[in-house]
Amino acid sequence: QERSARLRRWYELMMENKEELARIITAENGKPLKEAQGEIVYSASFLEWFAEEARRIYGDVIPASAKDRRVLVLKQPVGVAAIIIAWNFPSAMITRKVGAALAAGCTVVVKPAEDTPLSALALGELANQAGIPAGVYNVVPCSRQQTAAVGEVLCTDPLVSKISFTGSTATGKILLKHAAGTVKRVSMELGGHAPFIVFDSANVDQAVAGALASKYRNSGQTCVCTNRFLVQKGIHDEFVEKFSKAIEKELHVGNGFDAKTTQGPLINEKAVEKVEKHIKDAVSQGASVVTGGKRHSLGKNFFEPTLLTNVTTKMLCTQEETFGPLAPVIKFETEAEAVAIANAANVGLAGYFYSQDPAQIWRVAEQLEVGMVGVNEGIISSAECPFGGVKESGLGREGSKYGIDEYLEIKYVCFGGL
Repeated sequence: QERSARLRRWYELMMENKEELARIITAENGKPLKEAQGEIVYSASFLEWFAEEARRIYGDVIPASAKDRRVLVLKQPVGVAAIIIAWNFPSAMITRKVGAALAAGCTVVVKPAEDTPLSALALGELANQAGIPAGVYNVVPCSRQQTAAVGEVLCTDPLVSKISFTGSTATGKILLKHAAGTVKRVSMELGGHAPFIVFDSANVDQAVAGALASKYRNSGQTCVCTNRFLVQKGIHDEFVEKFSKAIEKELHVGNGFDAKTTQGPLINEKAVEKVEKHIKDAVSQGASVVTGGKRHSLGKNFFEPTLLTNVTTKMLCTQEETFGPLAPVIKFETEAEAVAIANAANVGLAGYFYSQDPAQIWRVAEQLEVGMVGVNEGIISSAECPFGGVKESGLGREGSKYGIDEYLEIKYVCFGGL
């Protein structure tokens, strides 16, 4: 009950300070202020959710096989949890993990991304104000040069019982190796390569609206952003035309603090170079630039929202996660072909598709090899729902009633001699 009350107060303080917290995010990573405000509300919702879940950590009484025994199951906190996060959601990634950990009774050491340490520190100040005891929520910022060393210490120190990481699949594999030495509990939310399938039966206007939201949120820099558009040949041309017009009309590149901005800068020049590399590779193999395609005149980290057609599965942009404002469109003929293309990846975080055919909706939702599916919907994250992936997209789930289990051990107690 006490943990619940402190988490609830932390949530209230976040909501009271949401404008300031949002401005920190925009200053740190360039995210448009309106999106940053949305992130703070989303972040706070996890503290509210887990404040409620803290009082619902139920055990079991199991009917025993012998008359002189009673069998109990207890759930206990796993211990110190190391929280290692990425830069693109510098607030939400923390609360999604820390809310569950504190609700379970764990203490945490948070290592924010080197690009975005201020959000983690601001949350720490509010945690203090909420009455969360000293030493329960700890933040360890570090430079880019020290990141690997700090990550290794957190994964190898025997005092740490649990690792929760959000970031690239490549980094996740390194941390898994480090954690193996002391057999730590590990949960990971790693890279995605989300397919967005538009079938002939789809409502095209709905699909375009969903595509715009799913692809260009945070300038394409989210783990669940669409990375590959697969559009059935019957509506391909209509979809591309409407999508192109929506991009040009509704997306505005600019300073994140400018009210009309929907597309801020990418996180650094390396990210811009990757987008350029993917476009150059695709065009060299026959893809066509419908709109965008180059750096924006605002500055070196700004890039035009880009749409490509005549894209094939042999191009880099359909084999790797771009993590930028690039939408490549592949034309397909049959449902089986679309599902095969969508599943031809070693990762599976999110997937989206648009269809008005009920039988097709059931088939495709079950066949997509991802942890989360959006059916006729491009934005699917919420505190109530389990967030996570399959294959090389990660281990475990965050949020929802399942999220707290990542920070709990199950203890079986056999009470004999009765």
